[in-house]
Amino acid sequence: MLEKLTENWVLKLVSLIFALILWFFVMGERKLEVGYSVPLELENLPPGLMIASDLPTTIDVRISGPRTVLMNLHPRDINISVDMEGLPPGPTSFRRLEERINLPSGLRVTRISPAAIDMRLERVRQKRVPVEPVLTGAPQQGYRITDVLVIPAQVTVEGAENELRDINRVATAAIDVEGVRESLSLSVPLNFQGDFTSLINHSTVEVRITVEAVGGGSHGELQRQPDVMAAPQAEPSPTGAEE
Repeated sequence: MLEKLTENWVLKLVSLIFALILWFFVMGERKLEVGYSVPLELENLPPGLMIASDLPTTIDVRISGPRTVLMNLHPRDINISVDMEGLPPGPTSFRRLEERINLPSGLRVTRISPAAIDMRLERVRQKRVPVEPVLTGAPQQGYRITDVLVIPAQVTVEGAENELRDINRVATAAIDVEGVRESLSLSVPLNFQGDFTSLINHSTVEVRITVEAVGGGSHGELQRQPDVMAAPQAEPSPTGAEE
């Protein structure tokens, strides 16, 4: 029995090696499909413009091809670039995103989501708007609010031109004056959340509330609507600001 196993052992060993090579070759050429989350890279945004639409940060891609090639493909080597150079303000679309992926020979994109992206470019503008203090509650009975001073009285908002047109004021966070009987000076955050606009330089303002004692005041209500006064300031409007 042993003699039969060892008979022509060289030939048998060579045959085994060839069989293993053939097996690896066949396995390596088997088709696979792998999914990747590919980053979306936006390049060459024209000066003075901004993207005023929601865009995905990644694109879901499925790639198929020979197993040996696909296994050597690293996710960091895949990206989708969108060149915005020379685009005018307004809506624009980028189709057939799969053609923007550079893949090794033998690989192909079988599915991509989303297959296209739509974006809107708008001019970047600035606008100065007044700050509106928001008071809640009422002073203690026998007291009233006579003045409210906001410093600075105006702030600058920057962002997409169309959205900026509808912004005419910026409110503060609510200031509780329930039961107060003396003047206050507070640092108050601004309550502003723009989709494609943001505040420039200021996220808080100082609010000075003057409270005076008066006769005949009723607890639970403000005696009169306070005057909102602007602090004297010689601050120039930013370049390109809308008035």
